[in-house]
Amino acid sequence: MQRTIKQLFFSLAIISCFVSTNAEAQTKNDSLLQFSGILLTRDSLEAIPFANILIKGTKRGTTSDYFGYFSFVAERGDTIQFSYIGFKDALFTIPDSLDRKNYSLIQMMDGDTITLQEAVIYPWPTKEQFREAFLSLRLPEDDKQRAERNLARAEMKERMEYMGMDGSENFTYAMQQHGAQLYYAGQLPPNNLLNPLAWVKFIKAWKNGDFKRKKRERY
Repeated sequence: MQRTIKQLFFSLAIISCFVSTNAEAQTKNDSLLQFSGILLTRDSLEAIPFANILIKGTKRGTTSDYFGYFSFVAERGDTIQFSYIGFKDALFTIPDSLDRKNYSLIQMMDGDTITLQEAVIYPWPTKEQFREAFLSLRLPEDDKQRAERNLARAEMKERMEYMGMDGSENFTYAMQQHGAQLYYAGQLPPNNLLNPLAWVKFIKAWKNGDFKRKKRERY
């Protein structure tokens, strides 16, 4: 008899907890709604894509699509925060007296324009240094002298030595390297240690000082 009474009280406790949990869940479900809308700029009425839309104080929310549209589940009374780079943050509180399961909104956002102070860039720290550098310039008398100096053989050779490969040359070099890897796939590449032609090229390059120029370019 005593055991039966304990089982009865235990069953009543479980039923009470279930009813309480179910009532709480039902109350929470009643407060949920589908919150949808579109984000537009106030001045030009253009859509704001990929903006951040969060329920304030939580990490729940969504982002607007390419056309500024958004839709997610929220609760009545939630404060929604809209943010986007270049615009001021906007807040909207969902009314807690709604009697329907959906709510639509057209949210306008104002541009956040920051005016910076004027910055004047001078080529020299002071006017005196600029005047001194300007007076010490040795400008050519005419365009012909300038062209002759730029087209001088020594000047052209020096520029050619320090000029890197362009896009076409880089592509050709990469394709040659890739072709060599495919050609020698599965086998060792040839060793030029005993190749007399390779030794001739090495000695010639050493005499011409090519290695010194490469070292200078590296540093």
